Amino acid sequence: MKLIIAAIKPFKLEEVREALTAIGVRGMMVTEIKGFGSQSGHTEIYRGAEYAVNFVPKVKLEIVVSAAMADQVVETIQTTAKTDKIGDGKIFVLDVNQAVRVRTGETNDDAL
Repeated sequence: MKLIIAAIKPFKLEEVREALTAIGVRGMMVTEIKGFGSQSGHTEIYRGAEYAVNFVPKVKLEIVVSAAMADQVVETIQTTAKTDKIGDGKIFVLDVNQAVRVRTGETNDDAL
């Protein structure tokens, strides 16, 4: 099993969710986050004063899938979330040792 963590632009969330559902992803966790990378921050004007915004809002997706499905999920996120502009995000893939469905006690792939 693989844990796929993706940080994407917030306005791309629904499009990515629909694309992942279409390829068979049955669930994901979504968290609103802030971060910076190549995009760094930007400046905003609030009540006439200019402020530096050092962290940029993003959405973090956490998806656990079978190892066989991981490459397809990464590719789907990458193509769907891409805007060709700085700040499109990052995707990380990690190994998962165990998964348990709390309600039924099913484990590993059966728990997904």
